[in-house]
Amino acid sequence: MKIKIAIQGIGGCNHYIAAKDFFDGEEIETIDCNTFKELAKLVADDSNILGIMAIENTIAGSILQNYRLLRENRLTIVGEYKLRISHSLVALPGVKMEDIKEINSHPMALMQCSEFLERFPDKKLVEKDDTAGSAKWIKENGLADHAAICPAGAAELYGMNILAEGIETNKRNFTRFLIVSNKEVSKEVLTYLYKRERVKNPDMPPKESNQWVDKSSIVFTLPHESGSLSKVLAVLSFYDMNLSMIQSIPIIGKEWEYQFYINLLFKDYPRYIQALDAIMPLCRELEILGEYAEGKQSV
Repeated sequence: MKIKIAIQGIGGCNHYIAAKDFFDGEEIETIDCNTFKELAKLVADDSNILGIMAIENTIAGSILQNYRLLRENRLTIVGEYKLRISHSLVALPGVKMEDIKEINSHPMALMQCSEFLERFPDKKLVEKDDTAGSAKWIKENGLADHAAICPAGAAELYGMNILAEGIETNKRNFTRFLIVSNKEVSKEVLTYLYKRERVKNPDMPPKESNQWVDKSSIVFTLPHESGSLSKVLAVLSFYDMNLSMIQSIPIIGKEWEYQFYINLLFKDYPRYIQALDAIMPLCRELEILGEYAEGKQSV
């Protein structure tokens, strides 16, 4: 079965790499999207398409707009993958560093390679929408005085030459990607992912027990009063929930009020459910965005 996956960017970009890694061994077809908004709508409208969406980077932090897109499009998180981000400087075959006048890439990639780029103050830095897209654009237009910062795989895909590899400043730079689905098919997708993992690990607990699930993403709002957040956190601590991420996002139209997005790690699914039941009376609204297995991390 061929799996259709919507990515932000084009073949060779980090979304593409994360999709290939997560579905390693499966036949996949990636669908290129120019924006995260386009990606989210595509997955929401077509239950046959999954999506992979960057949500957090260990250097730059959370991508706030994507939290809103999850809720607005009623998407369900069914998995995650943590990709180590490595950048290369690429150019047309035969082009040398001294020939380069302009370097193109996504603004995040340019920032993540700042120490390397400081060695070449004569090169003009130009922001583009995509890392791999920058390499493809240079190739298609035959720009011998341009270079792109992109994953090494994009160079091979578009016939570019690698001038320098591993140029990122921080070698422990990871991006966490969410695998998302239409709510209508989320249970079927989770069943598929469970069966896929059980082939590799026959000792996994039965799916019906939900004990194979050890991570949850939830969002809630709170009464606008003193101590409301600390009460929720105290309850979660009592139930041994490991709070791996908390992100507040302003509620549009309600000044100084926030939605709180939280990731919980746990070892006991029934106790996790008890924790949610316990905080429910403390919240105005509470929504589970996804329950899934904690994602693997690339090396």
